[in-house]
Amino acid sequence: MKSFWIKTTGSTTVLERRDIPVPEPGPAEIALRIRATALNRGELIAGSVMHGGGEKLGGTEAAGEILAVGEGVTEWREGDRVMGRVLGSGRGAFAEYTVMAVHQAMHVPARLSWEQAAAVSVSFLTAYDAVIAYGRLQRGEWLLVTGASSGAGVASVQTGKVVGARIIGTSGSGAKLEQLKAIGLDAGIRTRGADFAAVVKEVTGNGADVAVNCVGGSMFAECMRALAFGGRLATVGYVDGVYSTELDLQELHANRHVVFGISNSRLSEEGRAATVRGFVRDVLPAIADGRITPVIDRVFPFDELPAAKDYMESNAQIGKIVVRVA
Repeated sequence: MKSFWIKTTGSTTVLERRDIPVPEPGPAEIALRIRATALNRGELIAGSVMHGGGEKLGGTEAAGEILAVGEGVTEWREGDRVMGRVLGSGRGAFAEYTVMAVHQAMHVPARLSWEQAAAVSVSFLTAYDAVIAYGRLQRGEWLLVTGASSGAGVASVQTGKVVGARIIGTSGSGAKLEQLKAIGLDAGIRTRGADFAAVVKEVTGNGADVAVNCVGGSMFAECMRALAFGGRLATVGYVDGVYSTELDLQELHANRHVVFGISNSRLSEEGRAATVRGFVRDVLPAIADGRITPVIDRVFPFDELPAAKDYMESNAQIGKIVVRVA
């Protein structure tokens, strides 16, 4: 089968096309014919904990049809429409076929196309952990999202709106902020710098109750300054390449702030399964009934996956970049 591998070359990553055997499911796994996959920037950052360096079969989420089930699998059948994360050594969704652990598999809602289904798993599961599971966002609270036009940023905005929160986001593009208002953004701050805390407090009154930092270390201290008393800050990536920052312990202490990271790189299988169960319970119904529609910026054919990577690195997107596989 055709596949694309991520290789680190110096300080950059490149995609290399290879022909490899079709995988077969092991115990507690399903085999998929992939119909669509999507790009996630963190996987392609050279040297990051999410990428891990070296080389690997690319792609962390897929939507497709079940071809076969592994030993012990009783809840899924051949032909079922499935979406989910593709995690683990030797697995990847930049291919025509893949295997997926059953605890990552989710039914594709009938209203979604393959492309829309492929845009759900990574960004929305990340947003679920950041906003609901760990962020504990409540109706009427304020959610701040930096880099709000990214895949995880858009998913955080949409998830926060379903919770009943008010949403404020940052972006360097005024046009992007205007488009995000159509999916729930209540207030936008046009900036690429760490200069938004005062505006956040002016808009919200007391500061953000939850902040989702989709940018990285360059925004960390400003996100902390933008928090209300008891505010919670999630770090979901570091596309800015800034991996360290200063932390004002006096402010953290006095304001009872909570700081946490969202990553699957060292999460246990049960931890990953728990995220899927929570998402299916709390957010997937909103996707199924139309309150949330995944935002897709562009769709590329499979053979143009390197061009899709180049487009992602241009920072022009709003939401997800999807690749149609079959």
